Amino acid sequence: MSSRNNLSHRRTHNLLLISKLLSLRDTASPLTLILDSLEQPAKPLLKEYIRRGQLSKTHITFISFESLKKPNGVDSFIFARRKKPVDLAKEVAAVAPSSSSGPARRRLIIVDAVNPLLSKSEIHLPSYLGSLIAPSNAAAPTQTSMVVTYHHDVVGIKNRQPYVPSDLTLLSYLGTTILTIHSLSHILAQKDARDRSLAAPVFGLEEEQEGVLVGRHDQEHSGGIVIEMEHRRKSGRGVVEWYFLPPASSYQPQELREVVTLLEDHPLYQRPEDDVPLEEEPGSTFELKLTERQRRDREGVVLPYFDAQKGDGPGEGGRILYDMGEEDDFDEEEDEI
Repeated sequence: MSSRNNLSHRRTHNLLLISKLLSLRDTASPLTLILDSLEQPAKPLLKEYIRRGQLSKTHITFISFESLKKPNGVDSFIFARRKKPVDLAKEVAAVAPSSSSGPARRRLIIVDAVNPLLSKSEIHLPSYLGSLIAPSNAAAPTQTSMVVTYHHDVVGIKNRQPYVPSDLTLLSYLGTTILTIHSLSHILAQKDARDRSLAAPVFGLEEEQEGVLVGRHDQEHSGGIVIEMEHRRKSGRGVVEWYFLPPASSYQPQELREVVTLLEDHPLYQRPEDDVPLEEEPGSTFELKLTERQRRDREGVVLPYFDAQKGDGPGEGGRILYDMGEEDDFDEEEDEI
């Protein structure tokens, strides 16, 4: 029962956490890093961020290095290709929402691909991202969060200096939350192999075969994406969990209920024996419990060493009382001893 209670507590706690992160409540994650690949792009997750931002009336600034068309629900769309980082930062600050009256409005900045920005050697990444989140010339304070997408299968072209961490290492250090996107069909195939004690298959570039860029997807299980979350709390404790985000066609855009579930709750991910309810106590061939009559009889038995604990004077505590029976052989010399 304790394992089931722990699972219920973890399910409730982690579902509230992912809902808080995706809905940008209380600025739980100022900088979120999304790691995607050719196998599973991050577009479904970015659409979910935009959908929740619309419901919470959050101002959304979309910085595009790859998208040619403004996504639906975005307030400000900035095309960042072939722009200097300084000019891009000024443009991001210029479209910031003004809150001269009333409470500060929340703001979400989305970068669809940060890889082209990392190829520029004239910027210092921590300082530059900080200037986008909190520009020095901001007219009014806003609760700003940033979501950055990094393609981890794209090779960087910037010359790396010795003793300097890589861009991915630096982004992983700066990010409060790291979300790695996986394909559901690939996760199911890997789990099926592990359940049969086989080597987990690899897909796409990890196959290391000539001409193979994207692995084979199971069209039957292609709906939705798998999210691997690593969240770092203010205390420093990390939370790791796996989630499943269903396709956008399975729910309404204005729907308020939580659509994200734990991966282990997905019907295709569960084992058949996981659905069998656990018994409260293990079965046994004999009865371990006492009846009411047996309990009363046990409580009525007076053990001989109980009276030995009632000695009033010194030396009386070790005295043992014994009532002789008819079958006992009485010996006066032994009784005196």
